[in-house]
Amino acid sequence: MDKTPILIAEDDPMFRVLLQSWLEDRGYDVVVAENGQQAWDQLQAERSPKLVILDWMMPGLSGPDVCRKLRSRTDLRYRYVLLLTARSEKQDLVAGLEAGADDYLSKPFDALELHARLNVGRRILELQEQLLAAQEALRFEATHDGLTGVWNGGAILQALDRELQRAGRMQTALGIMMLDLDNFKQVNDVHGHLVGDEVLRTSARRMSETVRVYDLIGRYGGEEFLIVAPGSIAAALQQQAERIRASIAEPINSSAGMLRISASIGVVGIEGQRSLPEPHALVRAADQAMYRAKAKGKNRVEEGVLQEAEVGS
Repeated sequence: MDKTPILIAEDDPMFRVLLQSWLEDRGYDVVVAENGQQAWDQLQAERSPKLVILDWMMPGLSGPDVCRKLRSRTDLRYRYVLLLTARSEKQDLVAGLEAGADDYLSKPFDALELHARLNVGRRILELQEQLLAAQEALRFEATHDGLTGVWNGGAILQALDRELQRAGRMQTALGIMMLDLDNFKQVNDVHGHLVGDEVLRTSARRMSETVRVYDLIGRYGGEEFLIVAPGSIAAALQQQAERIRASIAEPINSSAGMLRISASIGVVGIEGQRSLPEPHALVRAADQAMYRAKAKGKNRVEEGVLQEAEVGS
């Protein structure tokens, strides 16, 4: 069973050793700090423990000082902080909680009470992890296509807009591809929509395996996919589109047997331009090139051309 990481900050050597031994006997993986500054240094590390015990009175940074610094950093993961204090005045305890402590325990404390309060902290951290996971799942669902797992139409267009602005600022190249699966309606008509879904998923997976890790793929609609390729000059974009076309043309092992599908791809790009086209102009040019590929026999790549009037300032 994995041990629960915990950070303890205590400047009294004897009490620190006793507390560390007690925690280790109860299954904690203890990280030790001898003062507040050491504790703060530890807490800034990405993988530092999320469960923390801080002594109130320490040289340099006190327990409340560490709490305040910790809560002021929104870029750090949440830590559950238990403050140990010999103070008993209500205003002092309120000050500790206002500094950002989640709980406090007065010295000398009962070991069973410490155990119970740490269990509360662990449960709260577990609930927070579950909440963050649920939020991430909702974010993924809102931005990704449920069938293929790639970006959905709205999200890929937003990504194109961001990458276009970045290309303008940095004077770099940007390419896009509009891809349409050829004769896809026939797959649905002959084999049914479930098999069609298999073809879409397989095609999207092959695209993902063929593009670079920082390229972006979105399901633009139906059997159309939009691929955003930052930094791709025209020759590289054409080669990449050919690799994608060849990958999709490989037989697909579906529940209806081996099927073949192909893709028509339109590509268009910009290189080192201060005058940028609108995102819809890029998409339109790639879409028109894709339809030319279909008109020329399908299963091919055609390069699109941006009209002069489509380039903005």
